Amino acid sequence: MAQTEIPKPEAPRDLQWIGKSIKRVEDPKYLRGVGKYVDDLDFDGMLHAAVLRSPYPHARIVSIDMDAARALPGVHAVISGAEAAEMVDPMPDSGPNPDKHVFRVLAVDKVRYVGEGVAIVVADTRYIAEDARDLIDVEYEPMEPIVDPIAAAEDTTNLVHDELGTNIAYERTFTFGEVEQDFADADIIIKDRLHWRRCAAQPLDCAGAIADYDPGTGEMTIHSNSVSMTWFAFGLAATLRVPSNKLNVIPIPSGGSFGSRFGNWRAHTTAGLSSKVTGRPVKFVEDRLDHITNGDHHSSDRYYDVELALMKDGTFRSLKTDVIDDYGAYLYLGVGTHGNAMAQVTGPYTIRSTEYRLRAVLTNKTQQGAYRGFGAEVANWVIERAVDKAAAELGMDPAEIRRRNFIQPDQFPYYIPTGNMYDSGNYERVLDHALELFDYDAWRAEQEKMRADGRKVGIGLVSCQERSVYSATEFWFWFDEPAAETTSTPEGVTITVDPLGNLTVTLYSVPFWGNSSDTMASMLAGEEFGVDPSTISIEHHGTKGGLPAAGPGGSRLTVMYAGAIKGAAEKIKDKARLIAAQQLEASPEDLEWVDSGFQVKGSPDVRKGLPEIAMAAYLFATELPEGLQSGLEARHVYDHPFTTMPSKDRTDLGVFYPCMGHACHIAMVEVDVETGGVKILRYVAVHDAGTMVNPRSLEGQIIGGTAQGVATALLEEVVYDAEGQPLSTAFTDFLMPSAMEAPEVIIGHEETPSPLTEYGIKGGGEAGRMMAPGAMSAAIDDALTEFGVHVSELPATPERITRWIGEPAPR
Repeated sequence: MAQTEIPKPEAPRDLQWIGKSIKRVEDPKYLRGVGKYVDDLDFDGMLHAAVLRSPYPHARIVSIDMDAARALPGVHAVISGAEAAEMVDPMPDSGPNPDKHVFRVLAVDKVRYVGEGVAIVVADTRYIAEDARDLIDVEYEPMEPIVDPIAAAEDTTNLVHDELGTNIAYERTFTFGEVEQDFADADIIIKDRLHWRRCAAQPLDCAGAIADYDPGTGEMTIHSNSVSMTWFAFGLAATLRVPSNKLNVIPIPSGGSFGSRFGNWRAHTTAGLSSKVTGRPVKFVEDRLDHITNGDHHSSDRYYDVELALMKDGTFRSLKTDVIDDYGAYLYLGVGTHGNAMAQVTGPYTIRSTEYRLRAVLTNKTQQGAYRGFGAEVANWVIERAVDKAAAELGMDPAEIRRRNFIQPDQFPYYIPTGNMYDSGNYERVLDHALELFDYDAWRAEQEKMRADGRKVGIGLVSCQERSVYSATEFWFWFDEPAAETTSTPEGVTITVDPLGNLTVTLYSVPFWGNSSDTMASMLAGEEFGVDPSTISIEHHGTKGGLPAAGPGGSRLTVMYAGAIKGAAEKIKDKARLIAAQQLEASPEDLEWVDSGFQVKGSPDVRKGLPEIAMAAYLFATELPEGLQSGLEARHVYDHPFTTMPSKDRTDLGVFYPCMGHACHIAMVEVDVETGGVKILRYVAVHDAGTMVNPRSLEGQIIGGTAQGVATALLEEVVYDAEGQPLSTAFTDFLMPSAMEAPEVIIGHEETPSPLTEYGIKGGGEAGRMMAPGAMSAAIDDALTEFGVHVSELPATPERITRWIGEPAPR
């Protein structure tokens, strides 16, 4: 495929607000407790829903008796799966063969995991709904649970979905470049077998929705804490059998997401169905048990065989990846997590070819969904594990082997073997910054002294990518004949200047997310108009009558807001220029925008400020230039900044994730060989997310993401036993880090602007979790080098660490 020439990036100049650390404009309302999350909302006549969950991982539903539940005072409706299937359609499913593994809000014929919904109870209060739920009598015919994905891939008799005829929902091998030749020419082949175990996003605020259906008009309003529903509202309308122009999903602040609020299909459908049945507003908010066992946010659960081909001098040639991914019972998001992985599969290195084999396997577990990193964090861990193993094989310092293979600054824009493009970067500069900030040489020397005292101390280093700003092409390049070759991933905004020159920015996606939507929009609009961000009003629009918007997934929203706000600002300035020119009796071409107004070039005293222009626009129509209407407002939809189409044979996937951030993390840990406990002694993270908008909020992302990455490396795991029963259904068993376990992170920044985006911004929302698992794994290896330990599965719990210490060193 022909490669488009991209201009070299230039650092933006003369910026007033972008690059400054300011406090979030959202903070006051949340700190005062008036932020209003979805469970804080109350409406006249509102009812409450609770869901009966399956206690079996795999069983046929023989019968269901709901009479006792319906008879309980205060109960307004009890809905079975069969009844629900008559009233609402399946939920949206972008996986292969959605007609053969139908994704419904309630099970109809059989249950496929512990926690799957079987019935909905709607009552005056949540307490009554839960009491009535306990009165429902379901007769099950238990079936053999399908738990091991490797065994499930070979089993053709016991199936999660009989209609599929297999437990492998998707299988394909992609080859990019001369893989076999590069392996044949290589001096050394590094092989590794790895297991990234399942964990899950655990925000304070679980998924929730309040639906209000008006049977007289057919209108339905849903208040929801989904972070991406604007884009998918037409799919929800189809599920609920509501005309798309009569559905209004109103975004409510989300108290944390980390990807778990991506769609909220179950919450929307549960509340919407219940409202249609009762004719009253209905609230459904997950409790923690709902969230863990019946949510859509479990992370990747992957088994890898990986091979790295390299030369004796440490230069890399090719990479083979063979992965089995345990998707649980449904594949509703398709294999999109592997698109994220393939966007940066070769990492920051000049690897010439790569092969990627994927088998997506169904089991009797909760389905996967979105969790921070969305599969790319696993790919980072895998390649960095192989690189560390190569460094050990060659006796090279981990920093040196990476430096030797980095893509160089003059090679950007750089196309990796899959066809994706990295827009810009200086990876060696990031590495050097991290080494200096960590004081690497000094701590290596100190490490030897500590080891001489018998302490098991290790230092781990990784250099990882953070892809951002996805293109819709990654949803369908998996198939030779996709159902729809979509290419739109837009974000719209409206900017209104009132008669006094004050600005209001209307957004069409989530009202609160990790990097702070109100703050980002305020800073970007403040930059465009030269006004203080604190003076700007931010509003959030529902889906009905709104502009296209895809929300914050894939670390995209700051980039997209920048493009949309700049586009709307330019439209307003074009009109304002004409008005100012008439007021000043000057040619529009002779005016320039300076200090929030237009002035005559070379005559700064001859000017009109934005308030004067706005007043004329609103109140003096007869004095406006011919053809202009009253008011000063603009709407703008910004599409993806740069994408190319996949080739027909899929040997080139096109450019679908081009805004490539980068980071180096270095961790120093001490391991207790008796208990397997890991203590973090020092942690450094240097990130390059292009031009920073608000360093303060980006650092918050890095700190929070690093804490989550450390948790993934050491603590958090969704565990199922051999019978398919979940064993980590509460925080007593799903262990999240406290301030005692999360490290103090020493943060550094580099800024390599993107040539593709306004101001050179790149995404940074998944920062930290993309890198920390690899750094922690490498540090544990280094601490236990005398035992030959190589961290091959996560989390590296104390039990596993003590087991590895006692095992013979891997060959």
